[in-house]
Amino acid sequence: MNDQNKTSKKKVDEQNTTAESCSEDYANGPETQSKLDDDNAEPEQISEPEEEVVDYQEKYLRLYAEFDNFRKRTMRERVDLIRTASQDVIVTMLPLLDDFARAKENGNDDIQAIKEGMALIHTKLESTLSSKGLKLMEVKSGDDFNVDFHEAITNIPAPSPKLKGKVVDVVENGYILGDKVLRYAKVVIGQ
Repeated sequence: MNDQNKTSKKKVDEQNTTAESCSEDYANGPETQSKLDDDNAEPEQISEPEEEVVDYQEKYLRLYAEFDNFRKRTMRERVDLIRTASQDVIVTMLPLLDDFARAKENGNDDIQAIKEGMALIHTKLESTLSSKGLKLMEVKSGDDFNVDFHEAITNIPAPSPKLKGKVVDVVENGYILGDKVLRYAKVVIGQ
């Protein structure tokens, strides 16, 4: 029986302690309520960082999608630019093609008229290409051989001592587009 008394005494003590703490909480009033609110607020604070993480993930996905769209758009623009890069030059060459077609249709057997027509078309072609920035490379016999502008196709014995190591003959003219060598002049060098 002693054991039963002890157990029931413990239960009564626990109930009294709980009742006292509740009465103290009630007696303290709003302070106790704020403590209870603070205890309830902890789960909300845990959810706030989770919301921030979700926001950052959404921002990251949006930014990644924007960058991917930008990359695809620039790739498309680059392909379009490559496809149509020569469009401007071709449009300016079409009148020359028309001139050749007219010359071909002309059944004139006069060689002088054909030569004049070819000279006119050649002049028109040169002016069209020069308007696009193409320049003829000026290379003459006796010029110093320059690897940056000339391509040596063969060496021959120099006809005179002055032409040793210099350009003897120009086989094919070279062209410059802007500041870049488009085609090197093919030359013969004297030994």
